[in-house]
Amino acid sequence: MAERLSDIFGIDVFNEGVMAERLPKKTYAALKKTIENGEELDPQVAEVVANAMKDWAIEKGATHYTHWFQPMTGITAEKHDSFITPAAEGRILMEFSGKELIKGEADASSFPAGGLRATFEARGYTVWDCTSPAFLKEDAAGVTLCIPTAFCSYTGEALDKKTPLLRSMEALSTQAVRVLRLFGNQEVTSVSCSVGAEQEYFLVDKEKYWKREDLIFTGRTLFGAMPPKGQELDDHYFGTIKERIAAFMKELNHELWKLGVLAKTQHNEAAPAQHELAPIFSTANIATDHNQLIMECMKKIAKRHGLECLLHEKPFAGVNGSGKHDNWSMVTNTGKNLLDAGKKPHENTQFLFFLAAMMKAVDEHAELLRMSASNPGNDHRLGANEAPPAIISIFLGEQLDDVLEQLISKGTAASSKQGGKMNIGVHTLPELKKDATDRNRTSPFAFTGNKFEFRMPGSSMSIAGVNTVLNTIVAEALSEMADELEKAEDFDKAVIELITKTVTKHKRIIFNGNGYSAEWREEAAERGLPNLPSMVDAIPYLASEDSIAMFGKHGVYSRTELESRTEIYYESYSKAINIEAKTMIEMAARQYIPAVIQYTKQLADSIVAVKSAVPTANVTVQSDLLVKTSDLLAKAEQALNVLKTKTAEAATKAQGQEQAVYFRKEVFPAMAELRAPIDALEQIVDKAVWPVPTYAELLFEV
Repeated sequence: MAERLSDIFGIDVFNEGVMAERLPKKTYAALKKTIENGEELDPQVAEVVANAMKDWAIEKGATHYTHWFQPMTGITAEKHDSFITPAAEGRILMEFSGKELIKGEADASSFPAGGLRATFEARGYTVWDCTSPAFLKEDAAGVTLCIPTAFCSYTGEALDKKTPLLRSMEALSTQAVRVLRLFGNQEVTSVSCSVGAEQEYFLVDKEKYWKREDLIFTGRTLFGAMPPKGQELDDHYFGTIKERIAAFMKELNHELWKLGVLAKTQHNEAAPAQHELAPIFSTANIATDHNQLIMECMKKIAKRHGLECLLHEKPFAGVNGSGKHDNWSMVTNTGKNLLDAGKKPHENTQFLFFLAAMMKAVDEHAELLRMSASNPGNDHRLGANEAPPAIISIFLGEQLDDVLEQLISKGTAASSKQGGKMNIGVHTLPELKKDATDRNRTSPFAFTGNKFEFRMPGSSMSIAGVNTVLNTIVAEALSEMADELEKAEDFDKAVIELITKTVTKHKRIIFNGNGYSAEWREEAAERGLPNLPSMVDAIPYLASEDSIAMFGKHGVYSRTELESRTEIYYESYSKAINIEAKTMIEMAARQYIPAVIQYTKQLADSIVAVKSAVPTANVTVQSDLLVKTSDLLAKAEQALNVLKTKTAEAATKAQGQEQAVYFRKEVFPAMAELRAPIDALEQIVDKAVWPVPTYAELLFEV
């Protein structure tokens, strides 16, 4: 199997190995300089690369190419063009120029633009991201060469998620290298952010999926009572993978490996029908591209197995939601992880400096981090069932917490707690090396050895936004700390004083306890940490004056780009809740209420029939059921009318913040009021009458 895997891995990728084989040495060397050092791309180099890329793709059956980009929809977009060019005598040539490789054109007004582009201002450009390799996709349309690109408007603003990410990567590298120079390191020329995004997802039977309008239109169940068994027994987590799911996973791995995606880990997650895939780390832009491919492949391959893949953050109430844990670290071009503490963290001044910068960044920009992990689905997930709370805090663990306490109390750190060894008590089992620190699954931002795990992002989200914010706030912290150090006469003394001052000032962001507890919410409020329970609460911080200044300073976002994204996020929230509300109205009016009326008629007919046959018969059970069902039916009808009114009223509100706030404060609660009686009726009404598959069928019959 290992030999077969090595044969197929990356066969559909125009990677460094293929380029080294097919490009002239000078062209390959020039392209490598552009990729590794950020040097400008020579158009002549692009011409040679385009020809080699075209020949390679055609040999593998490709007939079309596309500029594959990531607009503000959060998913990918592509427009296919064939390689054909007319020639004499009715013939064709297969051509692909450097110009076509470098630049494409897309209708900028048809994607979310937040006012940057109007319908009559449609021009937008896609621009080749040569740092992320091209790849081939095969489907019913044939084989297509996909070229990762950035997407901008005719007036130069970024209309995608890739461009700001690339800008933030440059900003982080600039400031990190600046710091390393202060530490006397002259070898490092660049620092990249290394990212590994764990992907959680649900798989349900396709036939049952198509019987649920809520799953089809919104990705989650808007109604549904919990079955007798959920995840209480913890028997699904890491449990034996069912044959049908294993077949899906096998094909998924095969497709991802061909695309060069480093799919590493797969297992059952905590909730029934929930699973996870985790890749090996890549640079942030490649990790982002790969995560989009992972989600696309999951959706496509699930259908081949009679399944549907659900990427919503909370497709089922009452069981775990799905996140996308973003594992983040900084790595030099010489291969050193700047977040690797080593065996004696107290002696590793450079590590402590970067750790202090992380604390400063997260504490000062917690609202932005919360915003980066916001979407309508994640509002349902955050706060319970394996998801972190909406309050941002950092978990460092016992070892680093002790080192920081020494710095704060004494101005220096003299020791580090060690893990030691652990004897399990069975002679045939070897001694285990014990880590110096336990793990905390309730922390939204946890240090896990040589990286930070940001556990807050939702499963359906692009990781581009999260990492753009992370890169920028860390770059800002490093910049401010470097400003101070560069003025110091005695570097060794000044750096310890700066680390001590920084961790003392920002120690409030450190919390190693239970993030789910009510006590933590109270303590966090006392510490002054922000608690933003919903996306609507977090959006304003994106384009605050502080955010505009910081993003502008590092060239990541302009004021216009931030303000446009603010409008896009308000609009996307309003549209998502509006679709959910209309779907609830449709299902309640045309499925649930008619089914319950049918059931009440059966009960009433039953009472009449029994009384007619045996006048003295006891029909208390039927009568009580009829009364209870009728009462719940009346509540459902009343709640339905309220939801209709609230949804209609939302349409009259001014688009943007006003409308989004109304949907959150008025429509969202009205949806919960309608769900409650319908879910209660599900537990009463005859299963044969109930119009849609239940949670039990969706979660366990896979």
